[in-house]
Parts: sequence; C-alpha cells; structure tokens
Amino acid sequence: MTETHASEPARFRAVLTPNRSLSRNGFLVLMAAVTVVNIVTGVVFLVLGAWPVFGFCGLDVLLIYWAFRVNYRDGRLSETIELDYGRLSLVRLSPKGEREQFEMNPYWTRVQIAEMPGRPCRLTFASHGRELPFATFLSDDERRELASALNGELAALRTGG
Repeated sequence: MTETHASEPARFRAVLTPNRSLSRNGFLVLMAAVTVVNIVTGVVFLVLGAWPVFGFCGLDVLLIYWAFRVNYRDGRLSETIELDYGRLSLVRLSPKGEREQFEMNPYWTRVQIAEMPGRPCRLTFASHGRELPFATFLSDDERRELASALNGELAALRTGG
C-alpha cells in the first residue's frame, strides 16, 4: 500500500454545504419589503382604531427576521470528504464551529444510499458493521450524484486505478 504524505493532494475532495437560494442582498430586499408592507398595514389598522394590530405587524417582522437569521446560522454547517490511498476522512463543522473528524479505511468502506418511499434518501459510509450518515442537508439528486462519484473513486482506488 502506498503511503500518502501531507503535501500530496487528495485523490478526491468534496466540500459540502447546505443550499442557500437567497443571497444577503436578497435578504435585505425581502426584509425591506416585509417591513414596508407591515408598517403600511399596521398604520391602516391604527387609523381604523385597531391599534393592537400595529404591534402584531411589528412582531411579524421580528419573527421573519429571526427565522432567516437561524436559517443563515444553520447554513454555516459543512462537511469535507477526502479520499487518498490510505484513508477516507469526513470532517464535519457544525454551525457553532464544533469540529468532528471521522477516519475510515477506503478499502473496507462502502458508500450506501438507502431509498425510502416518501422520504429523503439516506447516504452513509458503512464499514465493519457501523454506519456513518453524511450529506443529510443535500437534495436526493445531489446525494445520488455524490454517491456515484464516491463509489467510482473507491472502485478505482481498489483496482489500482
């Protein structure tokens, strides 16, 4: 077996991050629109004498802002998969900055994808009777594509390619 040195590039490397469809500028535009609509609505109700509605409109803006902030914080999650001739590693960084690292022997590790009707598919590394789920934040198509790429690289590694 060939030993890989730290200076050699990995045979396969993928950095996985959750999808985010709304940019920071898009978020600012959305929040501005939500704020304007809620202020106008609140003022109309205030003029009509239903002053408590104005407070609920403000609460609505705050809740939407909070939900997006939580969503963006969760978007800091990442997983890095590296495959070289002697190891397969998965490094997971949580939104809080906590780091988990898992090392596996690529010759014994299988990439499994479990299709479940009506539910998202499940992608795992399996070795010696244990399973490690990964890429849980990707779409089903992205998981299938990743599984195919990883299985191809593992097969090539095992056959000496």
